This record gives sequence, C-alpha cells and structure tokens, in this order.
Amino acid sequence: MNFVEELRWRGMIHDIMPGTEELLKKEKTSGYIGFDPTADSLHIGHMVQVMLLVHFQRSGHTPIALVGGATGMIGDPSGKSEERNLLDEVSLRKNQEAIKKQLSRFLDFESGNKNRALMVNNYDWMKNYSFLGFIRDIGKHITVNYMMSKDSVKKRIGSESKEGMSFTEFSYQLVQGTDFLHLFNNFNCRLQMGGSDQWGNIVTGTELIRRKAGGEAFALTCPLITKSDGTKFGKTESGNVWLDPEKTTPYQFYQFWLNVSDDDAAKYIKIFTVLGQKEIDNIISEHNIAPHERILQKRLAEEVTVMVHSRSDYEGAVEASQILFGKGTTGSLKKMNESTFLSVFEGVPVFDVKIDIFKSGATITDLCTEHTQIFASKGELRRLILGGGLSINKEKIDNPETVVNNDFLLNKKYLLVQKGKKNYFLIRVS
Repeated sequence: MNFVEELRWRGMIHDIMPGTEELLKKEKTSGYIGFDPTADSLHIGHMVQVMLLVHFQRSGHTPIALVGGATGMIGDPSGKSEERNLLDEVSLRKNQEAIKKQLSRFLDFESGNKNRALMVNNYDWMKNYSFLGFIRDIGKHITVNYMMSKDSVKKRIGSESKEGMSFTEFSYQLVQGTDFLHLFNNFNCRLQMGGSDQWGNIVTGTELIRRKAGGEAFALTCPLITKSDGTKFGKTESGNVWLDPEKTTPYQFYQFWLNVSDDDAAKYIKIFTVLGQKEIDNIISEHNIAPHERILQKRLAEEVTVMVHSRSDYEGAVEASQILFGKGTTGSLKKMNESTFLSVFEGVPVFDVKIDIFKSGATITDLCTEHTQIFASKGELRRLILGGGLSINKEKIDNPETVVNNDFLLNKKYLLVQKGKKNYFLIRVS
C-alpha cells in the first residue's frame, strides 16, 4: 500500500515535505507522532494522528508512538494563547501507561513482525541532559531568528497575546527537535507526522538533523479536523469525547458518531476507518438514495465504536439506543451497566425514594403519586393505565395496585417509569 497515496484520497494530508513520498516508496522506514500525556486518556481529537500511524503500519513501515513525558512538563505553545499547568513525573507516568493501553487497540506492538509498533518516552533521554549540555549540544545549531519565525511563537509574542511567552515554552521546539534527532540516530526514524499546527516544530527537527547529524529527514502533517459548520470537532456540550469508557461511555461515544451531519459523515468515514475507497463510495451512494435511514452514520458509528471499544460494546450501544425509540425490553434494561443506563436517560426527571419503601413494597399508585410527583393525582394515573399508557421498566402496567419491591430495581437502584411514548421518569433509591 502506498502510504501517501492512501492518505491523499482520504483527505489526510495538509503539508508534505518534498521527497517524502519517494522515500516511502523506495524503502521501509520508521515514522513517529508525539502524544501529549497531560490526561490519562486520548480523546477523538487525537484519533487523526492515531489513524496516521495505523495506515503507516498497514503500509509496511514502523510506527513509533512517542509519549511526551519531557515535553509534557514544558507545554506546547502551538495553538495555545496562554501558558498551561505543568504535571509532575508521577502523574505523567500514570497517564503514559493508560495511553499505551489505548494505542494497543489500534497498533501492533506485540507480534514478531519487523514493523511492529514502538512506544518511547522522551523523558528517558531528556532527563540526562544538563541545561549547559542542552544549550551547547542542541541550542547552538538553531538560531533565535529561525525560532522566532515560527507562527506559534509569533502569535504568542505579538499583539494577539497579553501574557507573552515564557522561555520554557519558547524552547519547546528545540526539545521536540531533539526527539526527532534521537529517534533518527537510534531508530532510523526519517519521518515525523502530526497535525498541521505542528509543522513548525516538525521542520525544526528536520533542520536539526540536517545541521547536527548531516542527515535527511522528512515531515508530513494532516489537516485539523473541523465540522461542516466550522465549529471544533470532537467537543460536545459536556466536553471532550474520550476513548476511555469511564470518561465517555461506549453508548455516548456511539451516539456522537451517529449524530454527525451527512457532510461530516462522508468526510469522517474516510479519516476514522480503514474501509477501502470502493466500499466507502458504495456506502455513500447507498446513503444518498435514502438519507433519512442514516446508513452512512450508522456504518461510521459501528466501525469507530468497534475499533475503539469492542463489538459487544457496539451492540450494547445499539440496543441502548433502541430503548428510547420503543424497542427496548426489561431484559435489555437489566443488561445495561449503571453508567450506560444513566447516559441513555440523561436529563430525565429523577425522584429519590427511601430504600425502605421498596423493601416493604409499595403500590404503583402510592409510588407515583405520594412518594413522587410523577402524577398529580391517582385519577390521572388510573386513566393512563386503563389506556395502556404506563410502563415500568418497559413492561406495561394493567393494575394500579401492582406492588413494586426490590426485585423491580435496575442496578439495585433505579426504577424506570414511562408515561405514554416519550415521557420518562427515574425513581432512584437512597
């Protein structure tokens, strides 16, 4: 597989240094991308870079994932308007382990293949540098004029920034350049990749390799992904969409992809899956015949959810999604873990009831009119039951005197009350 050609039709190239494609056609090589370990999980904003490494490995080359233990202590100024908080080494190490576990779902780190992925931590070689050693060995090869010409520096020291830029962040591009030099010398790494905002930092690395090692290295960046309306990709009202299921449940993750626009889905299915060009074209054509069926979004959501989580998580997310459209059952509710259950019914009115009421048992009527305010009167409740419009945990109630006890509770804690087709209420024991 021609790596550059593959990225080109997927819309994943922003800048590419002359000679890069020729190098990769001619020989197997190593290429790396750096990941910022300031959180203990990647989010979908990182997935473009992850997919670059996936395609790189599929093309027969060796992907290197660099977790920036050293650069994470400094703070990358690219795209930032202010200095960020720095983490201690213990926190960074914890985050690195979590990130490696996530990357292992995408990249082959373990097999005997010659191009199995590598993970490195730049703290391992940067920690041995003294300040004097660093400015002597690295600093003398890159001029201040060269560093000042970078957009990330210009924005921070120009009129756009009130705070200016610390020497710590100003030196970031030298530290990242040192990473590239180290990987070039020790792993025959000839290519660095990243988002388009990293172009200046990456090129500093190629320049350092040229000046200090007399070698030739290359750079490739992908576009920063936006939504079709111009807003930032990967953010929701509640914040980042994380790869960690504890931070973003597989149901929420699946829903994010399911709800993207047609235009975005057509773009994202090329970037965030490994489906081939012909298959993607067929899916898009099929979708365009009946857009209301959201074939494109459903396939995108399936591919990405299975890749990031698992097939069973995907199937659970689909089943959970159907609950709100009347297809759920008591059995499907009972199978759901608490976090998924709460994700599905986020925003639904919640009433707290003492556990003692469920221990002794209470009638539906008392539970919904006296212990909670789901119904304003017993008469209203009885009329709805007579009309077949009340369900508890997705089962129709035909008798207002039905007794509800602990056995009815979902996750030993919740009772789901449904009035009509769309009105849900949660009773939570406390």
